[in-house]
Amino acid sequence: MTSPLISVTAAASKYRGVQLQTSSPAQLVVMLYDGILRFVTEAHAAIETDDRARMGDRVGRALAIVDELTATLDPKYAPELAENMTALYGFCKRRLYEANLHRDPQALADVKTAIVPLRDAFASISGK
Repeated sequence: MTSPLISVTAAASKYRGVQLQTSSPAQLVVMLYDGILRFVTEAHAAIETDDRARMGDRVGRALAIVDELTATLDPKYAPELAENMTALYGFCKRRLYEANLHRDPQALADVKTAIVPLRDAFASISGK
């Protein structure tokens, strides 16, 4: 017999897969920004409980998303925008590294402050 937890996990995984396949590019960016915000929030909670392993894991996950967003920038279409976004993502990466190194909640707050307006703008564009 299958465990109810496994069934729920499998169903959630299938739902996420369908959601990814049917989302517009703007909706996918919103999901990535939501991931950064979730991992930054979880890293902050881990700082408060002195759970260094969890904090490092969550910061690492946020960094991976920022790296992915940076890799998708194409300066050929909008050079100035790509340059500005590269700088903003670079700022976020530096603050995430500092948060991880010094267990600095303010560094995590700075990342949230940078990402929330972007997330909201893309959500507005995508209708999400």
